[in-house]
Amino acid sequence: MNEEYSPEEYAQYRISKAKETLAEVDVLIENEFWNTSINRMYYACFYAVGALLVRNGIETTSHSGTRQKFGQLFVKTGMIEKSLAKHYADLFEKRHKSDYNDFFDYDEEVVLRLLPLSRKFIEAVEGLLNQ
Repeated sequence: MNEEYSPEEYAQYRISKAKETLAEVDVLIENEFWNTSINRMYYACFYAVGALLVRNGIETTSHSGTRQKFGQLFVKTGMIEKSLAKHYADLFEKRHKSDYNDFFDYDEEVVLRLLPLSRKFIEAVEGLLNQ
């Protein structure tokens, strides 16, 4: 976290970044960039989780650490639906596969199925931030 901003300011920046990143997906879909769409959906959700963690005084140093703390503090406690947490984990795996495996491509069907869940995920996290 940047020391010159309060946790609240930083959380608001991160949730704004999440929404902006998710908006990029519409342009990527329009241009049929399926793997990049998966990447941006994952990062949108990652930014949202980062906002939630920072707001609650939790700092992590890796994507895995972020997922672990999110699960421990917000999923296991029932603050976030398990189905949404599963979506976040699924996006992590899909993003990793599409970014690092050669000759692997997702398609329109997969991307269009994941996009509404990504929107719901960010809305749920934002709802927690606004409590």
